[in-house]
Amino acid sequence: MIYRLLLSSLTIFTLATCQNQKTATAKKSNAVEHTKHVISTENNPIKETPKITQGIPAGKKVVKTTYEEKQEIINKKNVVYLAEGENKFLKEFEMNVTFKRMVEDSRCPKDVECIWAGNAMAEVELMGLYTRPVTIQLSTMNDTSKKYVNTQNFNGYSISLIEVTPETTSAKGFKALKGTYKIALQFNKEQPNPSERGGSTTK
Repeated sequence: MIYRLLLSSLTIFTLATCQNQKTATAKKSNAVEHTKHVISTENNPIKETPKITQGIPAGKKVVKTTYEEKQEIINKKNVVYLAEGENKFLKEFEMNVTFKRMVEDSRCPKDVECIWAGNAMAEVELMGLYTRPVTIQLSTMNDTSKKYVNTQNFNGYSISLIEVTPETTSAKGFKALKGTYKIALQFNKEQPNPSERGGSTTK
């Protein structure tokens, strides 16, 4: 009887010891896993979601307009382009404009060095809503001694020749380029003369 009691007690003690060892092993395993997780987090910090900001799209550059470019834009205001022989009715200026022909082109060829820039002269016909046709000649330069005039007035506007294309070359001069010329005319409202508006006079 005593032997059975001892055997039962030993069995219960052994089972209890095994159970405690399993519990201790499980706790140790959890502690190791927790340590691994902490180490992993320290070595590889969690990346924050990048913030989305509004602005210039990736790859796009900010383009700033230079002073020279702004001046060029201003200078191109009220500019009309005409091919040789072309006619246009300009509603905003209330007139009909025809680039009749290029009278002369003595400009220095672009592939040659010259001591004089030369001149190009275009013949232009203008007609207002209530005027007869008027033919004028506009040059790329002003020289009264040679009767070169760059700007003339008509129908309340000053009209200037600001561009002539194409440029001449040593291979292609005035005769070769006839019929292919294009010009740019700039229209500016004439400033009224104070004396013509009954300006103040002194006694």
